[in-house]
Amino acid sequence: MSGIKLNLGCGQFPKEGYINIDIDRASRADFICDLARPPYPFRDGSVESIVAEHVLEHMENPFEVMKELRRIMKPGGELIIKVPHFTRAFTHPDHKRGFDVSFPYYFSPEFKGGYAQVEFELKSLRLKWFAQEDLKREILSPAVYFISLAAGKVFDFFANLCPSFCSRIWSYWVGGFEEIEFLFTKPK
Repeated sequence: MSGIKLNLGCGQFPKEGYINIDIDRASRADFICDLARPPYPFRDGSVESIVAEHVLEHMENPFEVMKELRRIMKPGGELIIKVPHFTRAFTHPDHKRGFDVSFPYYFSPEFKGGYAQVEFELKSLRLKWFAQEDLKREILSPAVYFISLAAGKVFDFFANLCPSFCSRIWSYWVGGFEEIEFLFTKPK
């Protein structure tokens, strides 16, 4: 892909090849911006790819953020969103919400239960038991890190065979899932 790539909420983990954005001046961002206050300083249809890892759960109005992301994205552009699954969403004091496998429904005009007037196409959805590996590598002992990583791979494999069933039923049996990842595209 060529064109503008954004990494929203980069914190201390900027991505090479992206414009790294965060609200925190102590972050390693290239650009400081309050994502809760659109409009963002990008032209309509100018962004090819957006990664938003653990950002939406901090927003008062995630649908307003999604609308703004759609505005700045090129048709066919990719949007990767990683957010806490609702079973583990409130382990951080600043989280305002958790997410479920139903989140993409709100971006489909056919969803009669509450279409958000912001259209995206869902390409994939994945549950993750052991998330934010860069951060965990920094704070856990090597033994705990690698054991948790291995357990996570097993849990993730089975969870993603049927994410809807896992999200509603057996996620509680494994202590919840730390993350749910959505890959959306903006319709052409």
